[in-house]
Formats: sequence, structure tokens, C-alpha cells
Amino acid sequence: MSNPLISARGLTKKFGDFTAVNGIDFDVFKGESFGFLGPNGAGKSTAMRIIGATAQRTSGTISILGKDPELHGPQIRAHLGVVPQQDNLDMHLTVSENLYIYGRYFGLPRKFVKGKVDELLAFAQLEEKRDTKVEALSGGMKRRLTIARALVSEPEILILDEPTTGLDPQARHILWDRLFRLKEQGVTLLITTHFMDEAEQLCDRLIVMDKGSIMAEGSPASLIKDYSTKEVLELRFGSDRNQAVADSLRAMCDRIEELPDRVLMYTENGEALLEKIYAADFHPKTSLVRRSSLEDVFLRLTGRTLIE
Repeated sequence: MSNPLISARGLTKKFGDFTAVNGIDFDVFKGESFGFLGPNGAGKSTAMRIIGATAQRTSGTISILGKDPELHGPQIRAHLGVVPQQDNLDMHLTVSENLYIYGRYFGLPRKFVKGKVDELLAFAQLEEKRDTKVEALSGGMKRRLTIARALVSEPEILILDEPTTGLDPQARHILWDRLFRLKEQGVTLLITTHFMDEAEQLCDRLIVMDKGSIMAEGSPASLIKDYSTKEVLELRFGSDRNQAVADSLRAMCDRIEELPDRVLMYTENGEALLEKIYAADFHPKTSLVRRSSLEDVFLRLTGRTLIE
């Protein structure tokens, strides 16, 4: 590969006695969609703020576009687009005014910004909302506008901190489509998320973080291959029976996870395992055989669910 756009070694951030980011190493290359996956409090957003040159590291090294963010923060930020967790649009301005004023804030020429506004309205599918005040938009429209605004300066790297939190499934898929288009245009994407399907859909590579540390790194497919089985059998016996039944079933497979609402059994052949369970006179209320996912990887690495 070519030299990385972003490279971190031993990156650490402490707040008093609390270590938010604990000596992590990673590289991000041009045109990649790179993910930070983990539960709330894993250190994802703190790492993003360091990359965005808005927070200083405690120790370790990091290079962004060949520069140290603590020495060249303004120069680095000029090449970044940032989509925060919470939309911070001006609710009393129209859609087009939000884009135009943001572009002028970066000192971009009026003529350039006017043309860019039209381009970004089309990209975000908001042409018909051009003169609508932001406060009247749906959550999905606001999120698309926030992403469009981050693209006004034509950044090389787009940082997205939990971009689809709070959106309904349709709005999430529309947003994913916009991000795919950006990647096809060569924009490097950095994404934090605690949604498994989002990480699988959007990320070429990712790191799984927990308690400030990297638990694993790789493509979604390679992580699933390395840390899980081919299939997962989900069984529901009732919350009052799950634990007792799970204990009885442990001899049937190498790994079982008992969650509050279901029992997960990891296997190479879910249907064959289900037949064995019925033959042993266990009768779940519901059963589902599915392929392994990143959520299963996270359970393997941390022993707990992602959404907390």
C-alpha cells in the first residue's frame, strides 16, 4: 500500500486517572472506509477528536496527512470534513443558507460556494428543500444536510461520528448510499459506530475497541472468520429459563452465549444442531439459524453486548 493518510502508534489519551484511549496503533489509507467499532465509552469519539485536531493526545504519536495535529492543527482541519454525533445546524436558516454560510466561514469564494451549494443539494437529495428552514426537516434530512455541509470545502478525509444514530431504517439506507458515493469519488471515510450492520456495510477495515484498547483489527469478513463460527443458532426459551437451558446445552457445541432474551449457540451447521436439540427434548419458543456477524465477534472479544 501507499503511505497512510493517518498513522498512529501508542496513541494514548488520559483524563486524570481515566484512560480513554490506551496505546492504540492503526493506519488509514487513501480512499478507505475505516471504522472504529465499539460500545459507548470505548474510546472511539476521543480518538476521532484527536484525529480531527481538536483534542491533544497524552502520549504516543499520530500523523495526519503527514503532519502532527498538535503542531499543524489549522492546516490539517482545512482538509477534514467533520460530521459530529449531534447535528449542529442553524435551525433558523434555510437549507441553502446553512451550506452557503459554512462555505464562506472557510473563506471560500462566493462564486465557488454558490456552485457548491447546488452540487451538494443534489448529492443530499435536498433540492426541493433549498428554501426550507432546517427546523422543519426530518431527522434523516438534517443528517444528510450535516454531511453535505462537511463537504463544502472538498475535504480529503470525512470524519463521521456515529452518523446514523436515531435514524429510521429507510433514512439509514439513504445515508449509506450517499457515503458509498463519496467513497467512489476517492474521499477517505472515518466512521465510528456501534451498529454492526453499519460497520459491515460501510467499512473496508475496522478496529474493534473496548475500554480504550483495540481488541481486533481487519475487514468485517476476516474478523468474522477469525473470531466466530460459520453459523449461529438463536434460541428463545423465556427469560426465566434461558440460563438453565443454556447450562444443559453446553455439551452440544463449543461456545454458548446467554443473553437476557435469548441463547446463542455457535456452530458450523445450525440446522443440524437444532435437530439435535429437539431430539434431546428441548423445545424453544423460537429458533433462528443465521450467519455469524460482527456482533458475535464483539461478544467473543468482550463477553457483552454492544448497545449499553
